[in-house]
Amino acid sequence: MSPPEPSRLARLSMSLPAELFRQLDMMVDERGLPSRSQLIAELIRHALAEHEALTRPDETLAGTVTIVYSGSGGRVRQQLAEVQSDYLKEVISSQHVFLEQDQSLEVLLVQGPAVRLKQLCDALRTIRGVQQLQLVTTTALLPPLHEQEGGEAAGQEAAE
Repeated sequence: MSPPEPSRLARLSMSLPAELFRQLDMMVDERGLPSRSQLIAELIRHALAEHEALTRPDETLAGTVTIVYSGSGGRVRQQLAEVQSDYLKEVISSQHVFLEQDQSLEVLLVQGPAVRLKQLCDALRTIRGVQQLQLVTTTALLPPLHEQEGGEAAGQEAAE
């Protein structure tokens, strides 16, 4: 994403406790960012997406669900797959990798109404063996993969 034009920027002045300010500067340095402003803008975007998910449950959001779970018997993977099949419209893709110590990591690419994404996460959390689960959303959406009406893929014309 390219930086906004200087004429489209608004200034923000704020006061922070000294320790919080120190931690903010450390985070900017550790992430190799050019300025505090870039980090603060990123944090605000994240907070706005979370707010959107909470206050507008019918709003369509895109994002990822990151799941860490244990269990080598396949039971957990099977249950995760069953839940995902109940949310076929929302789960666009998934990727799985094995981690150390009998753990796995699965990342789901999702898009749909905020309320449905929350329901998906709630259902996944109930599976025994799921140790961590995090939904990260954005209000930017994936381009349509298919047209809603007419049944033809986007960008294709009827052959007649």
